[in-house]
Amino acid sequence: MTEKLTLGVIIGNRDFFPDKLVGECRADLLTALEKANIRPVMLEESATKLGGVETFQEAHKCAELFKLHAHDIVGVLVVLPNFGDEKGVAETLKLAGLNVPVLVQAYPDDLDKMDVARRRDAWCGKISVCNNLYQYGIKFSLTTKHVVHPSDESFANDLREFVAVCRVVRGLRKVRIGAVGARPGAFNTVRYSEKILQRHGISVVTVDLSHILGAANKLTKDDGSVKLRMDEIRAYTSTGRTPEDRLVQIAKLDVVLREFMQEHALDATAIQCWTSIQQNYGCNVCTSMSMMSENMLPSACEVDVTGTLTMYAMQLASGSPSALVDWNNNYANDDEKCVLFHCGNWAKSFLPDIEISTAPILGTTVGEENTYGALAGRTPASALTYGRISTDDNKGIIKAYFGEGKLTDDALNTFGTRAVAQINDLQGLMKFVCKTGFEHHVVMNASKTGTILKEAFENYMDWEVYQHGG
Repeated sequence: MTEKLTLGVIIGNRDFFPDKLVGECRADLLTALEKANIRPVMLEESATKLGGVETFQEAHKCAELFKLHAHDIVGVLVVLPNFGDEKGVAETLKLAGLNVPVLVQAYPDDLDKMDVARRRDAWCGKISVCNNLYQYGIKFSLTTKHVVHPSDESFANDLREFVAVCRVVRGLRKVRIGAVGARPGAFNTVRYSEKILQRHGISVVTVDLSHILGAANKLTKDDGSVKLRMDEIRAYTSTGRTPEDRLVQIAKLDVVLREFMQEHALDATAIQCWTSIQQNYGCNVCTSMSMMSENMLPSACEVDVTGTLTMYAMQLASGSPSALVDWNNNYANDDEKCVLFHCGNWAKSFLPDIEISTAPILGTTVGEENTYGALAGRTPASALTYGRISTDDNKGIIKAYFGEGKLTDDALNTFGTRAVAQINDLQGLMKFVCKTGFEHHVVMNASKTGTILKEAFENYMDWEVYQHGG
């Protein structure tokens, strides 16, 4: 079960509508939120009229309650069992100052209950509440249906997606990424702006690769931390024909990388690989990167900071690991399929036949014996969300694209970590990627989370977003 997250809840009320609707709404909500594994923070029934919010004084009470739980609240659910007081909702959010996503729900009327005693008018009230939120500059999300009962399955799905949006927004606004080493000289494509990222709450902690390799070289195969990491590596994957001394090298590097992450409280890393680690240390770092990504600490190669940021965002949206890949090859003459590839750093979740191997392409220049640690494996058919976050220095913005497709079981006879993707209008997508200056790296996640990413990036992060096929 996913982490139980906390939502602030505002139940709107309007004095000339039946108060009992507020009480009924409270019971409906508690049932729906429990099923969704959500912890509510809401006014007690005795705090105001049945716990609803209408007047400024009630808005103040609700805002003070939210402030007490501000550390835990990741989003706010606004519920309208009747027309609701448009100012009461907006004032609560203004006074609370939480700056979190907001979802607005409104109850439907029943045709046989349109008398004064049971009339809701929430269809109209929702428009008024949203108008006020717009005037106050408060960003908000909407349910799929304009009015929907909390017991409706579409509302359950709205809650799931909204909580995922909240996870993405909360995570991106405080993420800390480690940049290990310098960008490889031949990879201008992964250049990025630390300053633009920081403006959006995304911190980058840098370290020289020599510091990491120097610390790793001081360790020996007899150190307890190295032995423990060796055991973890063997439990994680088949080691294939990897020599023992190369496994020791991989383990020592992994120890130091983990210590660096712990010291700086990092959520993700982007590591210099091509070709300094192979030439100066004698192995690939792919195995460590795969293990980190599998453990929800995403890691990208070639110091692709915005690549690993994308991995982290997709992980937050789906609750599953992501992988950095190359848009690498055509698939025969099929215009809607392509080959996704990398030397071998994908999370184990993508590789049921995972094995430590070498990186043959890289080995042609540095010696294949210095590339042990790259993983080999084929990703089977699954759902696919793909995309990329990038800083556009010319515009001074963060931009992103993403879409959904599928991974297939089509034949693919090659090495490394690899997959076949099928995407509608793939040729149009490639034109967009090329013309708008995106990188050759893209991120894949075995999910369907496009609507979540669009809502989080575009509505709450204020990023420029293109949704392919959307």
